[in-house]
Amino acid sequence: MVGSYKRSGKVLASILLVLGGLFAGFPVVWMLLSSLKSNTQIFAWPPTFYDPSFSFNSYVAIVTDPTKVRFFLNSYFVSMVVVVLTLVIGIMASYAFSRFDFPLKGLISTLIVSVQAIPPIVLLIPYMILIVTLMMFNTYFALIFTYLVFTLPYCILMITGYFNMLSVNLDEAVMIDGGSRSTVLWKILVPISVPGLISVGMYTFMQAWNEYLFALTLTKTDNMRTVPIGINLLMGQHAYDWSQMMAMSFLGSLPVLILFVFFQRYFIAGMSSGAIKG
Repeated sequence: MVGSYKRSGKVLASILLVLGGLFAGFPVVWMLLSSLKSNTQIFAWPPTFYDPSFSFNSYVAIVTDPTKVRFFLNSYFVSMVVVVLTLVIGIMASYAFSRFDFPLKGLISTLIVSVQAIPPIVLLIPYMILIVTLMMFNTYFALIFTYLVFTLPYCILMITGYFNMLSVNLDEAVMIDGGSRSTVLWKILVPISVPGLISVGMYTFMQAWNEYLFALTLTKTDNMRTVPIGINLLMGQHAYDWSQMMAMSFLGSLPVLILFVFFQRYFIAGMSSGAIKG
């Protein structure tokens, strides 16, 4: 009787997971199919899921337009730099929080957690004033610096939790053999913490890649715009180019989808371990 209930529960859970997957994946599939249609076909009634006369014209128009290609290059550059800086700074800060006691450690930890609770839009106007005052407006530095402010707290919290899982005896053993703190961190703890670092890197990349509000506010020329802003610019005053919007949206979501497909095992493991042990 108990076995029958367990099997029924597993079947029900599998059905719910499949339905959830279809619900989550359908917009992406519809976006891809719509990008292969013309505006007339997209708004045809009744709507068609697939049109045999599909065309890649929207994708050709995007990859042959230097301005639109620049949107993607900007997003890749900013996102990758933010990932590298977030991980390097976050790893060193997390090691300090995990292994050392220093003045105001508790207060600083509280402030880091508090930053996560502040809605970004609240900081928009004062942050805009700061960036203009520092003469960083419409530069890569403005975007990179801004995204670091919002990704570092999460990074420090997660990696500190991961380092706390690792015994201090590892540090002591390396230093007894003549190793330094730097050796302990970069040659022992970091390689062991790869799943956590991958999950943090993926989160950071997604945050920087998808961010819209500050990218819109802190840039003003097309050569500094990112993909989310580029999609918005396809909305004309009198007409929208829906086909190109769908194509650019699909290309814009592709890096995140690829990252998750290849690194989902590390992402889930890193998220759960850091959250539980932190």
